[in-house]
Amino acid sequence: MRTAKISRKTTETNIELELSMDGNGKYNINTGIGFFNHMLTTFTKHSGFDLALKVEGDLDVDCHHTIEDTGIVLGTAINGALGSKKGIMRFGEARIPMDESLAEVSLDLGGRSYLLIDCEFMSQFVGEFDTQMTVHFFEAVATNAKMTMHAKVYGSNDHHKIEALFKGFAYALKRAVKIDGSEIKSTKGVI
Repeated sequence: MRTAKISRKTTETNIELELSMDGNGKYNINTGIGFFNHMLTTFTKHSGFDLALKVEGDLDVDCHHTIEDTGIVLGTAINGALGSKKGIMRFGEARIPMDESLAEVSLDLGGRSYLLIDCEFMSQFVGEFDTQMTVHFFEAVATNAKMTMHAKVYGSNDHHKIEALFKGFAYALKRAVKIDGSEIKSTKGVI
């Protein structure tokens, strides 16, 4: 089983995470931010991964540390659960519509961290979720998962745009981690 269990405690956050990439989409998520819980639940259901996540953050300051540190821990868990990455497809992509919004996500689990994301939001917040943290969350995930990710979204409703991005990420990652043989998909022989 491709799993990871991570505990991370700082002066700003205390995070407990368990991830199984060979799950059934089960989740138990509490970050203290309703919309963020919804996005991570959406990610879990559409990726088919199992995710247990408990975050205690300094929400009296704002949502920044909670969202960023969750991205750090999730990215670390993804990288750890994949181990040597032997046999995985490595690349994944998805185009996800959500009403008037359309998100496109492509990624490579080739060991190099890079994020290029094209998204603009009209509102500062969706619920208690600061929309500018969308990019920061995916940056933290990509850096710590050692993945390259390209994403873009358009639309007129910020809730729909962010949700389409999380669903696109879920489907692209689901495809990239799929087992397809026993070799490492690299001419270098390692990822």
